[in-house]
Amino acid sequence: MKPCFSLLAAVATLSLSAPVWAADPFEGYENVVQAEILPGWQTPEGGQMVGLRLVLAPGWKTYWRAPGDSGIPPSFDWSGSENLSGVTVHWPRPEVYFLNDMRTIGYKHEVVLPLELVAVAPGQPIVLNGQVDLGVCLDICMPMEISLSAILPAEAQPEPIRAALAAQPDSAATSGVGQVQCLSEPIADGVRLTATIEVAPMIGREVAVIETANPEIWVAEAEVHRSGNILTAVADMVPMDGAPFTVDPETVEITLLSGPQAISILGCQGS
Repeated sequence: MKPCFSLLAAVATLSLSAPVWAADPFEGYENVVQAEILPGWQTPEGGQMVGLRLVLAPGWKTYWRAPGDSGIPPSFDWSGSENLSGVTVHWPRPEVYFLNDMRTIGYKHEVVLPLELVAVAPGQPIVLNGQVDLGVCLDICMPMEISLSAILPAEAQPEPIRAALAAQPDSAATSGVGQVQCLSEPIADGVRLTATIEVAPMIGREVAVIETANPEIWVAEAEVHRSGNILTAVADMVPMDGAPFTVDPETVEITLLSGPQAISILGCQGS
């Protein structure tokens, strides 16, 4: 993987009452990202659906969960929260950026990440205290460290959260995806996965992102080829110990991206 930066992290503390700009201590890089928690609604399980809104300064971008070779995936630490047993992040459709033969995947301008909070005591208030580490890029790239604080429920702002949920990639079923076959073969430092997907051509340049259930496994940018309604994506997977391993095809996630289109494929048939 190619490192994207190395500058000191910035810190922002925010609450529901007022968004705060996270600022880099280096002169000229202030006001890079504004962050705030958007209260949503109580889930059927008695937790809360909220949104993390990130507003980026003009020209800057941040990254999706699988950011590409040079990006920094966001990470979340909610350990300081009260009455919180788990958080699920729902990811809206990202954009694909190409620069100097390098591909990154993420968001520009503004993004809302819906957060589904699971309560220890359903129906009771949740005190959300967390830290988000993310990367932001313009001509340079740097890490950001944002502190979050909110007491939920609060006055709801549901519209941006619902819009972000609706902007998630379409499912394989609704997109007419047929058979999905995965062939894994050992290589010197890991596994090469070849996914063969029955899916109609998408609009524009097609990108396939392959992920595993283990975030410590590095997955290379997939090479994509198409023949009619068959798309083939090939990617090398390298674990921390640099040795071949067994891939569980049911845990493989493949996201197809092309312009405004996105398809999420969960699991494949092994062979």
